[in-house]
Amino acid sequence: MGVEELGHLEMVGTLITQLNNGTKPDEWKELGAWEYYADNGNSVFPQNAQGSPFNAASIAVTGDPLTNLYEDLAAEQKARAVYDNILRLSDDADVNEVIKFLRQREVVHFQRFGEALNKLQDDLKHKKVMGTGIKKK
Repeated sequence: MGVEELGHLEMVGTLITQLNNGTKPDEWKELGAWEYYADNGNSVFPQNAQGSPFNAASIAVTGDPLTNLYEDLAAEQKARAVYDNILRLSDDADVNEVIKFLRQREVVHFQRFGEALNKLQDDLKHKKVMGTGIKKK
């Protein structure tokens, strides 16, 4: 799923590039986004709505499969919620189609991680699972 998530980043980046294409510096000033333009021009720079750039600290791993799966489930739900918020803000039908597609993928990922969690929990009932430190009593 990691590769697909990078694909999502590419899709959003392409969408933003298309929306920004031809935007003049004065328009960035009018939008109050001159700092972004000064650093990036019309290019895409992955950051959240508050301007914090994406970095590896956004990816939480612990070495414990249960904890990691719960983190994955939460991340998928957070992404879905962000897409829901974007859909509430957007009135562009073409943008909305891309966002709806990405939102659906987050729902599917959540389901797959849930299935993996159920399987792991079932395995934990029957045996020691490598990496969890949990042994059957």
